Amino acid sequence: MNEVKNSIEQKYNKWIWVLSIAIPLVVAILFGVNLRKLGYDVQPLSFLPPIYATINGLTAVVLVVAVWAIKNGKRNLHENLMKFAILLSVLFLGMYVAYHMTSDSTKFGGEGAIKYIYYFILITHILLSVIIIPFVLITYVKALSQRFDRHKKIAKITFPMWLYVAVTGVIVYVMISPYYVH
Repeated sequence: MNEVKNSIEQKYNKWIWVLSIAIPLVVAILFGVNLRKLGYDVQPLSFLPPIYATINGLTAVVLVVAVWAIKNGKRNLHENLMKFAILLSVLFLGMYVAYHMTSDSTKFGGEGAIKYIYYFILITHILLSVIIIPFVLITYVKALSQRFDRHKKIAKITFPMWLYVAVTGVIVYVMISPYYVH
């Protein structure tokens, strides 16, 4: 039985590494591509930031409810909520990239201490959003391979990081939203 669990984990390990490197790399490259500046006639997708901020907020709620579910013995609910949280994160990422490929970057206009708070939150949000990718994937694969002892151990690290990324995504949006050009 352990051989089957090990083979499931080994099967996915290379994908975890590939995705953990490829996703941030592709996002960074696409973040620097502005289709309008390249001469393409595309409309700015300026309606997306409040949508993907809402998705971040919903992700945070889903994560908290998923932890509540597993602590109350509702394993199927927990599993479905975690799959939904991953889907929400993928949707967020797609919208985030689409927005930045069609719109000019918005500069934060606050001054003084609030500026430093904003940049601290933004930088930690960005760094952890990259770091969280392998943690989410490893945690998911541990559950998939029914290594629940290991899943639980890494989930105790993954959950607070992912929750921080989701919540700070909303905070960053709220702080920068007055400076969006409409």
